[in-house]
Amino acid sequence: MILIDGKKTAAKMKQEIAAKVAELKGNGEKIPHLAAILVGHDGGSETYVAYKIKDCEAVEFKSSLIRFEDDVSENELLSKVRELNEAKDVDGFIVQLPLPAHISEQKVIEAIDPKKDVDGFHPENLGRMVIGLPSFVSATPFGILELLKRYNIETSGKNCVIIGRSNIVGRPLSILMSQKSINATVTVAHSRTRNLEELCRSADILVAAIGVPEFVKGSMVKEEAVVIDVGTTRVKSDQTKSGWKLKGDVLFDEVAPKCSYITPVPGGVGPMTRVSLLFNTLLAATKKIYK
Repeated sequence: MILIDGKKTAAKMKQEIAAKVAELKGNGEKIPHLAAILVGHDGGSETYVAYKIKDCEAVEFKSSLIRFEDDVSENELLSKVRELNEAKDVDGFIVQLPLPAHISEQKVIEAIDPKKDVDGFHPENLGRMVIGLPSFVSATPFGILELLKRYNIETSGKNCVIIGRSNIVGRPLSILMSQKSINATVTVAHSRTRNLEELCRSADILVAAIGVPEFVKGSMVKEEAVVIDVGTTRVKSDQTKSGWKLKGDVLFDEVAPKCSYITPVPGGVGPMTRVSLLFNTLLAATKKIYK
């Protein structure tokens, strides 16, 4: 069994991005600028955004954080999105989700200029991805593909089962895995799928993105399968100082001995999701997707 080290792979990608930034600087070109809008004080969102700013510093990007309180109106938030769309210095920006209930997340996502949509959530980027045009690919699917590629994991003709059908992970990943450059045969499973255990056992590559801690048991995985665990659920723990720990969607100790490759939680897909945002921002700054 080989452990897929997302932390190490992300660190290598950061070095590659930093080298590209140094090259841009040396040529007197613009340094990439990533902005983030954070609404309210959700603990998880605060942590994610803090990491994103730290990541920008590590590769010498410029970064900006725009904060609003929970009671910000939808119109005020949309006005700030339009402002960032027009800001020539900002190459890409994200609106950290989730948003308060009185704001339509979809309306906010659709208001972002696709050329600056480095989260890859805008319908235009999703549509371009589906038909194989250059696009900003959402961070987690991009990170997973990068891990498969960098670990030289064979995908052509392989059965790939993805548990989870979210618009952020499951759906886009299923489309990417079936494209001609990857050539996997993909099945998207979910909570209503019949014979789920049997289906999972047919997978050469099993992606767990259902958001249920330790959902995938050893009996659901065939020998020598590749298992990618996207889950990151905080559960209470008396074994840590913080009082909680991160658990994946895979019961690791039971599943790992059967695998050829497996991602751990933490340290697997998570760091790759973060570095993918930097990669998309670099693409935006260097006009690699939209001329």
